[in-house]
Parts: sequence; structure tokens; C-alpha cells
Amino acid sequence: MKKLLAVLIFILILAGNSYGLTGEDIVRKSQNAFFYPGKDFKARVVMRLISRTGKQRIRELTMLRKNYGDEQKYFIYFFRPSDVRGMTFMVYKYPGRDDDRWLFVPAINMVRRIAAQDKRSSFVGSDFTYEDVSGRDVEEDTHELLKKETLQGRNCYVVKSTPKAGDMDYSYKLSWVDETSFLPIKEQYYDRQGELYRVFTADEIKDIDGIPTVTKRTMKDLQSGHRTEVTFTEVHYNIGIDDSLFTERYLRRPPRKWIK
Repeated sequence: MKKLLAVLIFILILAGNSYGLTGEDIVRKSQNAFFYPGKDFKARVVMRLISRTGKQRIRELTMLRKNYGDEQKYFIYFFRPSDVRGMTFMVYKYPGRDDDRWLFVPAINMVRRIAAQDKRSSFVGSDFTYEDVSGRDVEEDTHELLKKETLQGRNCYVVKSTPKAGDMDYSYKLSWVDETSFLPIKEQYYDRQGELYRVFTADEIKDIDGIPTVTKRTMKDLQSGHRTEVTFTEVHYNIGIDDSLFTERYLRRPPRKWIK
């Protein structure tokens, strides 16, 4: 009788989730695929900030990232436009607690600590936030697997993520996650009134060093009509980035070998 009861319970569990993964499982795998691949990472990045009328502003930068188990460190150096050349941004990412973020502004020769509450602010005037750049902790949201559907020819899980804290600028997010690579293919953000206001899309995915990588991505603000298109080139993994790079002393003058 006990064996029969155990079998019935197992069947009920499978019926409740026929995909074998929970929403949290999928988001965790997606975070690992999108933000954590390789031991370290380097890329040249071009950001195009495009207004509703089509006017463009360009940001060009080098992004470096290194993993330390679940923790990470990011270093970003800006080449253009001229008013931000030499600006640097550094993140120490700590899953489970607030990240440390620093911004060096050469125009005023000052290193500024970015407060935890500013993580949802615009990243250098783009439609991406500081949190979008380095990722959001999985535990900060509840994740519900809604369904599976095909998007851009890819079989995707559709997950609804709802912030546990009530101080976010969105009420929930829908994510389409590729069931093979677990990369996010599309994300939709809904405001406090339940209206769609921000959309992320992965526009190009390439295999680099055996790792599926989103090399083109876009974030659109549907309320302002503004969008930011980002292209990654010269992408490399596992290049042996020095730990010493991720220190405040190099925010002002980073080693050329890593930013060029």
C-alpha cells in the first residue's frame, strides 16, 4: 500500500510539472548560461542608443568578467564618445546580498560608489540598467513556469518572475528561455499597472569557443520609443585575466593589455 501511495504521489508531481524543471531551475540555468560561461570573458562592445526619431549615440567599450565560484567581478572601460573616454565601471557580484559597484568619471577625476538602490538606474544613458549588465539574483524573485512555446524557431520555456520586494519599477517579467542553450531569447517587463513597457531580445547567437553566446541584443523602452542595440565582437573566453585588474587603483589607469 505504501509503495502504491508513493507511486501515486510521484505521478501527481509529474502531472504538476511535465517538463521536469521548475521555474527557478530554468532561471538559474539561464543565469549560468548568460552571465557565467567560461572561467573568464572579454569582448569589445558597441552600444547604439537610438531615439524614437532614429537619432543615434554610440558607446564603445571593452568588457571583462571573471568568475570566482558563484561570485564574479566585472571591469568595463569606455573608449567613446570623447566625453566618456577613460570612464571605467567595476562590479563585485555577490549572490544573496547586494553587489559592490564603482564608477570612475575622468572628467571630475572621481571614483563614485554606486548605491545598492541605484542598480535599476540607467547604465550610461542606455535602456539597460546596471543590474541588466551584471545580472539579478535568482532568489530575489519567485519564478513560475507557465508553458513551452516556439519563438524564433527555438523551443522555449516561458517563465514568469515576480520580485519579492515591492520597491522595483516593474511588477513582473516574462522570459522565453531556449530549452537547449538556456539563453534568454526574449524578456518582457510589465509596470505596476500591468502594462508592457520594456522588451529585451537576443538578436544573434553564435558559438564561440564551444559556448553559445548572445552577440547582438536589444532593449526597447516602449513608453519613450527609445532603444539600445548592443553588439559584441572580439569575444574570448578563458584567457587568464589577472585578479589584480579588479582593484580600485586600476579604475583610474587600467593596464592596456586588458582593455585594448
